[in-house]
Amino acid sequence: MSTRIAFLKGHGTENDFVIVPDPENAIDLPPAAVAALCDRRAGIGGDGLLHVVRSAAHPEAKDMAAEAEWFMDYRNADGSVAEMCGNGVRVFARYLQRAGFADEGDLAVATRGGVKSVHIAKDGAITVGMGRALLPETDVTVSVGERSWPARNVNMGNPHAVAFVADLDHAGDLLSPPPYQPAAAYPDGVNVEFVVDRGPRHVAMRVHERGSGETRSCGTGACAVAVATARRDGADPAVTGTPATYTVDVPGGTLVITERPDGEIEMTGPAVIVAEGELDAEWLAGTVA
Repeated sequence: MSTRIAFLKGHGTENDFVIVPDPENAIDLPPAAVAALCDRRAGIGGDGLLHVVRSAAHPEAKDMAAEAEWFMDYRNADGSVAEMCGNGVRVFARYLQRAGFADEGDLAVATRGGVKSVHIAKDGAITVGMGRALLPETDVTVSVGERSWPARNVNMGNPHAVAFVADLDHAGDLLSPPPYQPAAAYPDGVNVEFVVDRGPRHVAMRVHERGSGETRSCGTGACAVAVATARRDGADPAVTGTPATYTVDVPGGTLVITERPDGEIEMTGPAVIVAEGELDAEWLAGTVA
């Protein structure tokens, strides 16, 4: 293996990622190494890591290789594996464009949450087909301190609990996972969104992402919030035949979410590559010693 490993740093509405290009899946990235890379003091720093691998070269993505050449092997900041990351997909696509692996227009990206359709617009905005939301009929409650709220259970390929609150400050510091009940609703943990209204079809949110703490943005979370808000507002595109579009403000910017009558959800937002460089392979090896 080379003594140096390429990396990039990017963000989507300030949800930031370490990007490790590895087309042939030759770089070993155990959880401890990922956590070290995402450490904001001793590593590069990020809410997560985007491991860029050709689908045919990864055992979890081989079955998707005919549909999507590239697999987003996404990891949370603590090194744990995650099914999907909406902001991550946009940054992943921006990297592929920068590296010459993709052009403006349509692109398919394999993820653990399935193959996602991506459109890179001329103006730089990236739209991701996020799939359909599942709405398990489970009564969920989330808590912060002495406050508790009912939450909508939404699955976007990863699990979410969406709570509507009077003030986003009521979410507390979101450093640790907000407690939820019943525990059986989310056996693998959950992303928790706290939501306030800003205007007609316009909301703002804060989020605790499992494995990462509070992040500046969460793409799947914004989709979950838009769907939960639509249902709260009595809007169901599958019933009305009319798309429902919501603007979702996150601490790091703004995302636009549209749920179509066929149930497909599209998310549009920015994606930026801010730096690239090289990792020292000896340092990386030392993170797991």
